[in-house]
Amino acid sequence: MKMAPNRGGPRTNEGIDTPQIQLIDATGENVGVVDIEDALARASEAGLDLVEISPNTDPPVCKILDYGKYKYQAQKKAAEARKKQRTVEIKEIKMRPNIDTHDYDVKMRSMNRFFEEGDKVKVTLRFRGREMAHQELGMQLLNKVKDDTVEIAKVESEPRLEGRQMVMVLAPR
Repeated sequence: MKMAPNRGGPRTNEGIDTPQIQLIDATGENVGVVDIEDALARASEAGLDLVEISPNTDPPVCKILDYGKYKYQAQKKAAEARKKQRTVEIKEIKMRPNIDTHDYDVKMRSMNRFFEEGDKVKVTLRFRGREMAHQELGMQLLNKVKDDTVEIAKVESEPRLEGRQMVMVLAPR
């Protein structure tokens, strides 16, 4: 019974088509280079599978183990890695050039919370009407934000004017 190479993982048992392999037995001991027939006989004697661990070496390294258990462990490891993964979101804080000090403090607290959660913050400063004539006030405000967050965040993109708003992106340190 010739098995086709396993597309979803390493080759097993009769799917290994090289004449000689480097064998590691069920106890984890390196047996050395053996013929494939001898390795298959040892695996069936132990009631386990012969699994190709490192196919790109010469000769390929194979191990005698329970393939079902091996696949299960690999799935659990992959699921654990996915669970630990975290996507970095970009949170937006909107301000105006003539923001009140209390409002500014509230926005800074929100910003600090976002940085603690590991998110980036996009600070948007919107100019309305004649405020466009005083862009230096907006630049001063964004520099103040930069100075107030210097310990916990780094500037990812410097303040720049986009139409009627000034934008700066900060990332947590």
